[in-house]
Amino acid sequence: MDGLYSKSYFLMLVILTGLVSGLGAILLYTLIDLANTFFLENLGNLYLPSAYGEVKIFSFELPLPSVPYFILPAVGGLISGLIVYSFAPEAEGHGTDAVIRAFHREKGIIRPRVPIVKAIATAFTIGSGGSAGREGPVAQIGAGFGSAIAQVLNLTDRERRLLLVSGIAGGIGGIFRSPLGGALFAVEVLYRRDTETEGLIYAFISSIISYLVLTAYLFQFHHEMPGSIFRTPDVRITGFGDVILFAITGVACAVVAVVYVKTFYFVHDTFKKFRIKNWLKPTIGGLITGIIAIAAPQTLGMGYGFVQLALDNKLALEVILLIIVGKILATSFTVASGGSGGVFAPSIVIGSMVGALIGHLAGVLFPGHSVVPSAFVIVGMGAFISAVAKTPITSIIMVLEMSGGYQLLPAIMTASAISYILSGDVSIYREQVETRADSPAHRRELVKDILEGLTVRDAMTKAEEVITVSPNNSLEDVLYLIQKTGHLGFPVTEDGRLVGIITLSDITRIPDEKRSELKVEDVMNRSVISVTPDENLENALKILIKNDIGRLPVVEEGRLVGIITRSDIMKAHARELARLGI
Repeated sequence: MDGLYSKSYFLMLVILTGLVSGLGAILLYTLIDLANTFFLENLGNLYLPSAYGEVKIFSFELPLPSVPYFILPAVGGLISGLIVYSFAPEAEGHGTDAVIRAFHREKGIIRPRVPIVKAIATAFTIGSGGSAGREGPVAQIGAGFGSAIAQVLNLTDRERRLLLVSGIAGGIGGIFRSPLGGALFAVEVLYRRDTETEGLIYAFISSIISYLVLTAYLFQFHHEMPGSIFRTPDVRITGFGDVILFAITGVACAVVAVVYVKTFYFVHDTFKKFRIKNWLKPTIGGLITGIIAIAAPQTLGMGYGFVQLALDNKLALEVILLIIVGKILATSFTVASGGSGGVFAPSIVIGSMVGALIGHLAGVLFPGHSVVPSAFVIVGMGAFISAVAKTPITSIIMVLEMSGGYQLLPAIMTASAISYILSGDVSIYREQVETRADSPAHRRELVKDILEGLTVRDAMTKAEEVITVSPNNSLEDVLYLIQKTGHLGFPVTEDGRLVGIITLSDITRIPDEKRSELKVEDVMNRSVISVTPDENLENALKILIKNDIGRLPVVEEGRLVGIITRSDIMKAHARELARLGI
């Protein structure tokens, strides 16, 4: 009953995390739309296209003087930098790495103030034209809420991490209107070659709840709101030749992904070397972003509107190339300089443009080919995310949910697998580890699992090798053994049965003049803490630690059969690791 109650209680916390993550997604969505309306549309007089399924919440005109739009990203960077570095420096950058680091290395702890700081700072960054996305911030917001709930209720490290994963799923599933993709992202993004399978069911629950919360909110502003963000024309695979072209798209995405990641971290590492105030760095990054936008205004903001234009086959080849190069540079300077914003949305834009480029080239080289360019746009999105984020399953599912292009599932699978393999270990998320075995969060669990599989009998020093004393020995005999062996205590046996234990501290409590008169049986401790040979090493280690002792007698039916020490346990664990090849 207790176990059932515990599971039900934790499930309620997961549901609560999904609800709060959905509210956090609403907050971020609303603030970004408000900031975009104020900065770009009112001050900059710049109206960027939007995706078919993006809902406009604010629409107003203020009597404000016009400001060159290319100045605005610097203004947003300045405000964002001041907010972040004044209240929560860990909220700088794209946010996903901070969440991954919290999971692996910080026991799932995120300061409660981070979600609010992240939401406000991100709104200024993106709303002013910074080239960034909502995924990293909303992941940090959702994870922060999950972590805060766990901290308030004093949950265990494991439970805190699971709520953190649930928060990631809730944030992503809601903001992208991709409940399955959000759940998969939460368990995939933590590793390059593994998944956090333990959190998958909780991620599903949190993600769908957050999705329902956000869509219910957006429905108030657009009663015919489509289920997906992008509107996709009828696309399908028509023959084996299509698969070859989609495979080429995967190769192209892998190449561009490597360029994107290396450019991003070159800018990131360069800005880290600048000896100026941290809050000034996003200002400089925003200024450079603005300069890029003079030549390519399409790079400002999230860029979903241009993905929609590519899907509608309304972008010229030169514009596609301009967006690929410009978006890589603008995102690097916006986010890698310390600006608050995600890198997932820019990845969607860049990947879609790589796909659009291959689609245009295929149309030129094979004029009679039946595959429409829109198909390549969708495949490019999935393949690029797979390479950049090392989330191959997420990339497939999320792109299908965002676009509705389910007929292209085999094509996206093909291209994503190729780009994932060819891009190697390159990832936009530096804090990812290879597998669960490489995660500090799971090393203790790994040790625990191994120790629970080994018994005391496997590690103990057997009785025939143990030095014991008799109850009739003198204290001088024991002191001689201590000097000779260096051991600080000995089991006391009589006819092979354990009757007590005597230690140096027991003897030193006796005045010197009385020691010659007393025997071991007069001083020994008869209440002996012991273990049986069939107990597992995890329990034995817990007993040693709890009682702050170095060795435990091993007793079977009252007879001493061995001694187990912390060193014995460590050696047994090391042998088992070597045997398993870990």
